[in-house]
Amino acid sequence: MKKILTILFVMIVLTACSGEEKHYDYTYNGEGEYWEAEFSFRGTEIWEEKDGRTNYANENSDEFVLTYKGSLNDLSSLESLEYYYETSAGGAGGTREFNEPPTEVTFKSIGSTENGAKVSENEVITVNVKWNDYEESFELHYTSE
Repeated sequence: MKKILTILFVMIVLTACSGEEKHYDYTYNGEGEYWEAEFSFRGTEIWEEKDGRTNYANENSDEFVLTYKGSLNDLSSLESLEYYYETSAGGAGGTREFNEPPTEVTFKSIGSTENGAKVSENEVITVNVKWNDYEESFELHYTSE
């Protein structure tokens, strides 16, 4: 009986010290008349008990890919490009000035955080794009894989 209680006690202590790790990988897609975008959000969150308290930590990475739907030739007069996307965890974007025509129709932004806000699976992400004298807004929606 004493051995069983000792084993049970050790299992409880080990379980309380180990953390629960959850991985997530969300992809959102959408398009407007001229642009399309994909936003990928990946990360890990860890829940653990330590000294009678529940601790939480996370690490996230994201990638935003904006692609012009027309030809590269259509962008030959492009002087500036500004884009911004907004999630529940915050927003980000980029600005590019062009002295020469761009050499590709795809533009990327990459980011990462530790212990930052997490993007949820069911949210709608708003994208705004401005280029030369034009502007377009559209939404990205979660796509299951």
